[in-house]
Amino acid sequence: MKGGGVAGAAPGDYVYFKSVVPLHKISIGPKLWRYYDFGPKAVQPLVCIPGIAGTADVYYKQIMALSMKGYRVISIDVPQVWNHHEWIHSFEKFLDSMNIHHVHIYGTSLGGFLAQIFAQHRPRRVKSLVLSNTFLETHEFAAATPWSPVVNWTPSFLLKRYLLTGIRDGPHEPFIADSIDFVVGQVETLSRDDLSSRLMLNANVASVGSLMLPDSLITIMDTNDYSAVPQQLKDQVNERYPGARRAVLKTGGDFPFLSRPDEVNLYLQLHLRRVGVEPRPDLVQGFTHNGSAGSSKDKKDGGNNFDDHPGDNGDPGSGCHDHETPNSGSESHDSDESIPTSTMLANTIL
Repeated sequence: MKGGGVAGAAPGDYVYFKSVVPLHKISIGPKLWRYYDFGPKAVQPLVCIPGIAGTADVYYKQIMALSMKGYRVISIDVPQVWNHHEWIHSFEKFLDSMNIHHVHIYGTSLGGFLAQIFAQHRPRRVKSLVLSNTFLETHEFAAATPWSPVVNWTPSFLLKRYLLTGIRDGPHEPFIADSIDFVVGQVETLSRDDLSSRLMLNANVASVGSLMLPDSLITIMDTNDYSAVPQQLKDQVNERYPGARRAVLKTGGDFPFLSRPDEVNLYLQLHLRRVGVEPRPDLVQGFTHNGSAGSSKDKKDGGNNFDDHPGDNGDPGSGCHDHETPNSGSESHDSDESIPTSTMLANTIL
């Protein structure tokens, strides 16, 4: 599996992101995990889980913006797991390998479903959820995929075509069209086994049971225009968690984290603050000459509370990124630039 979309069509901020944020790969048993881990390690992480057509790269705008504020963001590819039971055990082993005991999860579409399944079966590890354009059960998708038993023998180009059928045809507003182009480019990087396993996760009949997590620790962030997830399924999520906070985006399509990043990042920031995650801007480091993040050094915490004016934290850069194991690898690229201030969140807090 390779990172990045079509090189010639890659947006400039993504090219810069790839030049300064290392891609990590680690084998845990038979599973290869591909992920980004950026921001101060002293902060409880926000783990981003993509939908069926997404990769770890689709959250690059969240990684850059939130890490500069002093948050730790981990964005993952869903590995080749073929059922929800296997997903739970594999994700738990991944967190164990990173020595992470508690997480906050931002899950979109299929990623939101997987986040809920994990929270149901491993309640002590999940401290809060942000769910976007997601669902509670897969029965409708299973009925629409009667050929799932032969998915392992289906040619790759047919799997890709099916994966993208839920995306609404244009014309689109430019920012939505760009988000679709980016995700289509990411789908092109996926192997046939990657595609097959994701389709099986989407088509295996399952539903989310009751969560021990209080509704007050859940934020539901949906787009109001359209998404590949039917509205009735999104309504079920709202009905299941009546006490959850609502974060409504008027537009954004299927991939608001790409098409409306400033709004999404602001809502994520507000959620993390509300559930007690303290950012550590004092541990935000600049980048070294080879493009990797500078190591975070232990400091006396003289004031780690988040300021209500994000623009006051002017340090460009990100926290340490030093997770290494004997069977892991990472990709990095040379760069001696600083992070452009245009990627930072606006100073206005809702």
